[in-house]
This record gives sequence, C-alpha cells and structure tokens, in this order.
Amino acid sequence: MSKNSLKEIRESLMISKAELSRNAQISPLTITRIENGMSCRPETKRKIVLALGLKITDKKKIFAENAA
Repeated sequence: MSKNSLKEIRESLMISKAELSRNAQISPLTITRIENGMSCRPETKRKIVLALGLKITDKKKIFAENAA
C-alpha cells in the first residue's frame, strides 16, 4: 500500500467522494480504496488529478513520489 493525500486534498476542496467519482468517471469504491492506500493504474490517477481541477504535473501533490 502506498501513501497518498487524496482524502486530504479532496476534503480541502470540499468535494465529496460521489462528486469526485462522477467527475473522474470511476466508482466511489475505487476512490475509497485509493484513499485507504491501495494502488491504482496510472490512467485512474490521471482521471483523479484532472477531476480535482489540477494539472497532470501536480500528481505528486496527491500520489507518492513513486507514482506513475
């Protein structure tokens, strides 16, 4: 399991899991799993970063250094 800041960033932007999952077109269960430290595919990370309104280059703000 890898550490990420998804929950903290999502909450700071006042975005619910449901809203993020709709915007990223992934399931709320996937959001929960990622927030609990489980890994995910690079494409899923890309969708999350863009759904949060960030740039792809900002992925390190959410995902650990070894993130794809």
